[in-house]
Amino acid sequence: MKAVLQKILRPTDASSILLDRRLDDRIPFQWHHHPEFELTLTLNSRGQRFVGDHIGTYDDGDLVLVGSNLPHTWHSASKVVEEAPHVALVLWFHPEWVERMQDGFVELGAVRAMFDRSAPGLHFSDGAARRVRPLFERLRTLAPEERLPDVLALLTILARDERAAPLSNRVVAPSGRAVDRGRLDRVLDHIHLNYAENPSMDELADIAALSLSGLHRLFLRHLDMPISEYLMRLRIGEACALLSGTEKSIAHAAEMVGYRSIANFNRQFKTQKGMTPRQFRQRFQGNR
Repeated sequence: MKAVLQKILRPTDASSILLDRRLDDRIPFQWHHHPEFELTLTLNSRGQRFVGDHIGTYDDGDLVLVGSNLPHTWHSASKVVEEAPHVALVLWFHPEWVERMQDGFVELGAVRAMFDRSAPGLHFSDGAARRVRPLFERLRTLAPEERLPDVLALLTILARDERAAPLSNRVVAPSGRAVDRGRLDRVLDHIHLNYAENPSMDELADIAALSLSGLHRLFLRHLDMPISEYLMRLRIGEACALLSGTEKSIAHAAEMVGYRSIANFNRQFKTQKGMTPRQFRQRFQGNR
């Protein structure tokens, strides 16, 4: 269940990418990440939402902005209307477009700030989600050149949502210098694909083309945490998904996410979640 790097093709005729995903059976658990920011409106579906180390329930009209390179997935449990499909309306935004959006358009300052706040994922209030839902659904009928005004209107409404709440502990990098972002994205891609194999610091430094001290400074500058803590949060986040979504034993879950010592896993899990893995599983099953 390692986070797979999803490659999203960049269109030449649009600033954003729209996906209208309709599934008759279910929304499957597909733990993945990508450099693009992702705004997802989920309709006619109920289940669990996994964003970084956050796990929560979602219902019809759930609206979330996922930050760049933040692992995430949705996993459906049921439909609202059984005869209709699960629907996920998705907008992807490339980091370069987000970084440049204020160039000549100072009115978009609040929107840009919202994207910066989305590093841990942002869950929008029910009221904001209801307001933008007609705009979001209308995008499916528009050509790319017609879509842009509605996309900007939608983002402007969401940027004013004072009840938008962060979901995960902060485990991704905000925008930064292009050279730093390129180095960091290469390292993050490798970490997300291989963190259960405990990649070495030397290996990561080579990927970033930096010294060990330079790699350490890069993480502290952009993520405000050392690499060891970043790896721990990813592992604990995947462990939470295993404990809540499967019947695998605690020891097996710990091994799958890269822990060779169950005692170390239990200690780090309790530090991150404030409870033991067994307590987490019992509480999550009780909430369901």
